[in-house]
Amino acid sequence: MARYLPRDMARCVSDALSTMPVVVLTGMRQVGKTTMIERDPALAGRRYLTLDDFETLEAARSDPRALVQGPEPVTIDEVQREPDLLVAIKREVDRERRPGRFLLSGSANLLLLSGVSESLAGRAVHLELGPMTSRELGLAPPRSEPFLVELLRTGKCPTAGPIDRIGSDRVRMGGMPPVVAGSAGPGIWFRGFVQTYLERDCRSLAQVADIVDFQRVLRLVAARTGNLLNASDLARDARLSAATVSRYLGVLEASFSVWRLLPFLASRTSRLTKSPKLFLADAGLAAHLAGPSVNPAAADPFAGALLETWVAQHLRATLCAWCPDARLWFWNVQGRHEVDFVVESGGRTLAIEVKRGSRWSGDDLAGLRRFRETTPSCCAALLAANVESVVSLGDGIHAVPIAALVS
Repeated sequence: MARYLPRDMARCVSDALSTMPVVVLTGMRQVGKTTMIERDPALAGRRYLTLDDFETLEAARSDPRALVQGPEPVTIDEVQREPDLLVAIKREVDRERRPGRFLLSGSANLLLLSGVSESLAGRAVHLELGPMTSRELGLAPPRSEPFLVELLRTGKCPTAGPIDRIGSDRVRMGGMPPVVAGSAGPGIWFRGFVQTYLERDCRSLAQVADIVDFQRVLRLVAARTGNLLNASDLARDARLSAATVSRYLGVLEASFSVWRLLPFLASRTSRLTKSPKLFLADAGLAAHLAGPSVNPAAADPFAGALLETWVAQHLRATLCAWCPDARLWFWNVQGRHEVDFVVESGGRTLAIEVKRGSRWSGDDLAGLRRFRETTPSCCAALLAANVESVVSLGDGIHAVPIAALVS
């Protein structure tokens, strides 16, 4: 058995179980949910059931109440395979509400599934496990708490350095555990992953009329990772109707393969109406789907988008595990000024601009400066670049090694 690498999310799940009767852990297939809930010491001592086991699945369908009754805490994996089980869990929680009774795990967002009638509202907290981070893999400089968390807690940019650069090969690997922590070759593994995803998950999540059309949309979305979502352009390039593309995007979101980053605006209601950015959940998957002709080491716009996707998956994972109340946005003012990421947490706001190289100009800092000027809550602005140490650039702006930002 391979050595288990602890996940930061395990602590968050354990804390949630100490206060809530139901914790729902979701995330893209193969990100390590089953490994974590079975092997992490913080989640030990629970009865484990998986609906991937046919006998257990049959029991869940024939007599769900008997399956979930009992005094001991229960972990149920792949719960999306029998949504009606959630009704039995709701009744058990209403009969006897105590912390930590149920830990549910699955590869689909239960809140977005059309066949789910029970959301467990008021009884459950939903958490998401993402791809592995450099910190979890031991590839980032060791810190007692993540760089980003310390900055948000203190309002001051931590020191770091000297630190190695983040190479294109590391970005293309992404963070899927079988690729970055196992012995699987990225090309072979991602081909098998996409095939399984298309043949199993997509058909079970929704009525996908044509897998070939769906795969085309998936590849087009991968090529657009880190860019504003233009549904009309996507439908035109896919040669499909806007309604079909919208439905396929819903399937991709329900399976955690893609996610939307909303814009940071003065009006909170406007954040729901302006165009979001669309990201693949894993940079390695995006690189595979975009095709071998894309070279992130070359002067290619996709190279910057791929690095931004890699940084985004690290920021999301860190915030989900350490600052679950934090929010991640991007900032754009009519094409004049832009900041790749904005983090809101505890009354503080942090701006982050990602740059592939180790040199910068005044234009690279323009968005950060403008955001600082117009956002009183901004405690710091970071230019995340391939530098070796933290450098103060004045006016609350710092150049920070990308490897330090994800540490």
